Amino acid sequence: MCAPTASAVVLGYEWLVGATTVPALHLTKSFAQIDEIRIDALVDDQDTGGPAVAEDFRYLNHFMPAALSRRDGNWLWREGDAAKAVFSALDGSKINASGFSSIDVAGLAAATGALSVQFNLGQGISSSRRKGGPLSTEIILDISGHDHTGQPLRTRHAVVHPGGAAPLTGMGIALLLERLVGLDGKPPITPGLYFPFQILDTSHYLARLGQEGGEVLELPLL
Repeated sequence: MCAPTASAVVLGYEWLVGATTVPALHLTKSFAQIDEIRIDALVDDQDTGGPAVAEDFRYLNHFMPAALSRRDGNWLWREGDAAKAVFSALDGSKINASGFSSIDVAGLAAATGALSVQFNLGQGISSSRRKGGPLSTEIILDISGHDHTGQPLRTRHAVVHPGGAAPLTGMGIALLLERLVGLDGKPPITPGLYFPFQILDTSHYLARLGQEGGEVLELPLL
């Protein structure tokens, strides 16, 4: 704010640095109107990160126990029982979760005009590990609204990476740095304040996701 023309600054606090918002905005192209976006993220209990991550979550839980959400066009803070949630993981297992104050909520509401947006975070055994494989990270994207003919439409997808949260986070950071300084062959980003999804090319992100072993899966509606 004191020197707005000095550099480009990216708010990289989005969940796994764009792994939620970039695929979500790609999926909203099927909609003419977005009514609700629900994000349910599953972190494997063996994929908890290092001491810095643990300290961050202790800090957040202490100073910001309520979860910023949007409901019917109004901003609110979910807390207590209102912050509790249950969602179905990729394999259908029920996961107990809590509302999480992620900047994804504000970004997606602004970008899509969705009247309701919430983010829930759960920890447990990931679907891949439950089947005897390695741990993974899962992000369930449940989007509802109306299609381009005016008919009601709801979709449900999962962003999955078999390496857990760290590879997706690292990929997002690498893609942001490439884009900011123009290492991808395009002009560097001009000074300003950005969400990751505003400067990351969707097709490039999804292609890199596939190269890194991740994928976006279509799920049946529940």
